[in-house]
Amino acid sequence: MGNTIQVKFTDLLDNAVWSKEHWKLFATISLNYLLNGVMFSIAPLLAYIIAPHMAIEILAMNLLAEWLGAITFGKIADIYGRRPIFMLLLLMEVLALVALYFTYHNPILFLLFTSIMTFGIGGEFGAAYSALAELCPRAHRGKALMLSTNFWNIGAAIIAGLALIFTFIYLDPITQVRLLLLAALGTAIVVGIARIALPESIRWLVIKGKIERAESIIKKFLPKTSTISFELPPKPKITFGEAISKYPFRLIILAIVTVVQYVTYGMLAYYLPYAPGFVFGIGEAPRIIFIANLGASIGAFILLPLIDRARRLSVFLAFLGGFITVVLILGAHSMASLILFYSILFINLIFSEWAWGSISVLQSELFPTGVRASIVGMLVSLTGIAGALTVYFEKYFTAYGFIIWAIILWLLGLIAASLWYIRGIESARKSLEELT
Repeated sequence: MGNTIQVKFTDLLDNAVWSKEHWKLFATISLNYLLNGVMFSIAPLLAYIIAPHMAIEILAMNLLAEWLGAITFGKIADIYGRRPIFMLLLLMEVLALVALYFTYHNPILFLLFTSIMTFGIGGEFGAAYSALAELCPRAHRGKALMLSTNFWNIGAAIIAGLALIFTFIYLDPITQVRLLLLAALGTAIVVGIARIALPESIRWLVIKGKIERAESIIKKFLPKTSTISFELPPKPKITFGEAISKYPFRLIILAIVTVVQYVTYGMLAYYLPYAPGFVFGIGEAPRIIFIANLGASIGAFILLPLIDRARRLSVFLAFLGGFITVVLILGAHSMASLILFYSILFINLIFSEWAWGSISVLQSELFPTGVRASIVGMLVSLTGIAGALTVYFEKYFTAYGFIIWAIILWLLGLIAASLWYIRGIESARKSLEELT
């Protein structure tokens, strides 16, 4: 006979043993981030070939589009669910990618279609973070979120590596561009097939009163021997505005560290070659994207032993390491030492990934289910605005000044991370409901 003890579904989800269904969920979200890394890298890789005279404007508009997508679809994901957003945005991104393949030679259309792609990328953040956080056991939530988001860096490194290979094999830039876009489209098709199996968030279904669908999904993740209670915790539903006023310290700290990490990542991994006076030349852009994202790809694996034990410490160490290494990058650039520059850039992006992974986890777990995607979308949207302003005004910097700005940002992030280490709550191995 089976166990007939009534257990809350949230307790069962939080204490579940990692299963095949969890692996499928993790793989689907990870492939999503891999595709995002591929598509986000297209404009920085190709802008200096397609439209060197307006490359800065293209990159800035891409980031503004990402801002708009994040703030729009974060809210929609809380209203209509996590899964529909993935399917809708993937369709939008694939159509833009196909259109780009036939129109990339036109700078205005290149700007338009790459911006549609980053609009979709921004829109996926809230749904992706929420879907994984709301279904993963608490003992593995940090590792799952951090490793999943790390596939962005893997995707970016792969597409940049392919760009370098195509440049070596084919002398014709048009052939290089077409092959790169075809590689991105092939990745999108694979990801689209994987997304079909993505389950809806059980927590989201329950707060929306869709108990039958929640029951059908939870049976895939949990043993069939338990009688499950789908009663909501005895707390009133919280609105977006109420969440903003209830968690000001969390929001301020997360806003600072999120903007700092994302903007400095873009500055050093994508946009530095476009700064006037960059000593190694704009032709180094593909190699910089590859090396930087290769370093970031490794960073998540190094942090694995710590992320589910001490969130506050992981954030603090990430920003301490990032600040120290970005100062060293300035020295390497001043010395015009390419090997030293690439070596330190590689290490800096390891710490940058530590920061992104840690921040992704905190964004996903520190706010209630009903507004989780909206708040993630809002936080990510701030990066789009800040990043666009940084990229647009890059043409008024020298490369030296651009790196100085990165140092200032990393310092601000270190101050915020220190405050969180001192005053923030430790969220490792706690249930989502316990944290809110």
